[in-house]
Amino acid sequence: QVQLVESGGGLVQPGGSLRLSCTASGFNFADFGMYCLRQGPGTGLDWVAGIRSSGDNTKYTDPVKGRFTISRDNAENTVYLEMKDLKSDDTAVYYCAKNVDWTYSVYEPPPGQGTQVTVSS
Repeated sequence: QVQLVESGGGLVQPGGSLRLSCTASGFNFADFGMYCLRQGPGTGLDWVAGIRSSGDNTKYTDPVKGRFTISRDNAENTVYLEMKDLKSDDTAVYYCAKNVDWTYSVYEPPPGQGTQVTVSS
């Protein structure tokens, strides 16, 4: 079955950086676009970054644009999310998910446990 395992979270000070990883198994990873999602305290689950299957097209939501970079290594079945200039509002559990519809940013429910990112001094 589809498995997505997120890692790399932690506690970081405002202005700091982190690199999250999401390793996939159970499907042909190179055929699917992928999203990085997050769910902050008391908020819903929202996508923040997306990448097409070949890696040649990415998109970001406004709150993270210019600070986050999504990439992928299809040989390693892994998606990466580089996060810099982190803010307290970035505190959330981060997940990854498979694309369903790129145009409307629809994704499958994330099957993984997520990785916690806490931005605090």
